[in-house]
Amino acid sequence: MTAPYDALIIGAGHNGLVCAFYLARAGLKVRIVEARDIVGGAAVTEEFAPGFRNSVASYTVSLLQPKVIADMALVEHGYRVIERPISNFLPQPDGGYLKLGGGIERTQAEFRKFSSRDADALPAYYAALERVADLLRDLALRAPPNVGEGMRTWLDGVRQGRRFARLDLETQRDVLDLFARSARTVLDGWFESEAVKAALGFDAVVGNYASPDTPGSAYVLLHHVFGEVNGRKGAWGHSVGGMGAITQIMAQVCRAAGVEISLESPVARVLVDGERAVGVRLVGGEEIAADRVVANVGPKLLYDRLIDAADLPADFRRRIRAFKVGSGTFRMNVALTGLPKFTCLPEPGEHHQSGIILAPTLDYMDRAFLDAKRYGWSKAPIVEMLIPSTVDDGLAPPGCHVASLFCQQFAPELPDGRDWDVEEGAAADAILDTVEAHAPGFRASIVAQTRLSPKGLERRFGLVGGDIMHGAMSLDQLWAARPVLGHGGYRGPVRGLYMCGAGTHPGGGVTGAPGHNAAHVILRDRGLFAPRWR
Repeated sequence: MTAPYDALIIGAGHNGLVCAFYLARAGLKVRIVEARDIVGGAAVTEEFAPGFRNSVASYTVSLLQPKVIADMALVEHGYRVIERPISNFLPQPDGGYLKLGGGIERTQAEFRKFSSRDADALPAYYAALERVADLLRDLALRAPPNVGEGMRTWLDGVRQGRRFARLDLETQRDVLDLFARSARTVLDGWFESEAVKAALGFDAVVGNYASPDTPGSAYVLLHHVFGEVNGRKGAWGHSVGGMGAITQIMAQVCRAAGVEISLESPVARVLVDGERAVGVRLVGGEEIAADRVVANVGPKLLYDRLIDAADLPADFRRRIRAFKVGSGTFRMNVALTGLPKFTCLPEPGEHHQSGIILAPTLDYMDRAFLDAKRYGWSKAPIVEMLIPSTVDDGLAPPGCHVASLFCQQFAPELPDGRDWDVEEGAAADAILDTVEAHAPGFRASIVAQTRLSPKGLERRFGLVGGDIMHGAMSLDQLWAARPVLGHGGYRGPVRGLYMCGAGTHPGGGVTGAPGHNAAHVILRDRGLFAPRWR
């Protein structure tokens, strides 16, 4: 096959678009093939009822790398994010509530309602978290040292290890705690109030099919705090126009750089010739040749379904079979005739513009996980509600609203052979019952809804096991071991095959970092005198 493209990217999700941009900017001829009829992967905005639009899967902004935003000139092309006035709002069973964010003094005042000791401990806790988050920010846009590359592995390891070695002993201890311990163990060392620990520990179960008692869950908490919005570290915001507005702008920038984007072009097989990836075959039979293939799909989808097993080393096949997927996520959108009226705070206010967390304690989160393992989901699931129409009135008709319900602890595969296509209605009822318990009248305000079980997420977006992270964010699947040790540097086990999705370092979320880093590696691999970018 004659290769008309320097790089062929599978999947027009945000990381695929970011990777394509950097490659095209360096002069490569790039084409993206996308299975769906729209770019964006899981970061898309769609109308789900007449006049009601919302982000379908990915739903909020913080982790998108500032360097990617600047390099792609997203702001100049219309990218706009409105910061939440407060981060989160947690109703409590006794009729109280806790607000998190809006400045450390405000948060301390909220904490003082529950524990003066916790309020006093908060500045030191935030400082410790921020020191470790700075380490992650530094590593996020660097390819991990790829084990097995001799001197290069050693040099890359030394360069990246120096940052850790320069940390003081206290911070090194914090790094160890946050990477290896459970969220509860870490939070118990700082705080006493159950409400406070829930407010800070919720991030540990976001996209994580695990209990806050699971070792390593503290890292997932950390993963969700190293972002920023409009230059403010740790902040979260609403993308105007929904998450799809971001990826539509990215696609516009890519096309201007010369990238070809082919929609409704699902890949059936990565073509391998002489132990080298040479292109793809589409489901319709068309074969497209390229000097290198870059996969923006998850490792499970890529290696289990798109590559002939005979083209993979036996040890790699065994290890990728053991790669853990399944984030325990169930996603709903609802169209509303008005704002929900929470029993603890019924009037409209800043809490409606925040992340509304229905999970009042770590014990509640633990029970949700244990129920999911036993029954498939909890009768009292973990629910995060966002109402982006409170700041973006283009998403709903006047006086109406759209809400995202991001829900945790729904088994990727139901026990006893049950099928999500049969059970998703009952699971959705459990979610709505949970909201109704905190905001009576919520059900009556719903005029339309969509729901995506783990199976629905896989079918619609190619997220195997419904895993929004493309793979568990556990210690054995991070950094140089994501997805498999020896292939943590964005290169697959077949020559000419690369990975640029969330199944590589630094992992899940709308970050753009895997796409950025994979492009760096691809350009470096082209040779000593190849075009480069910094």
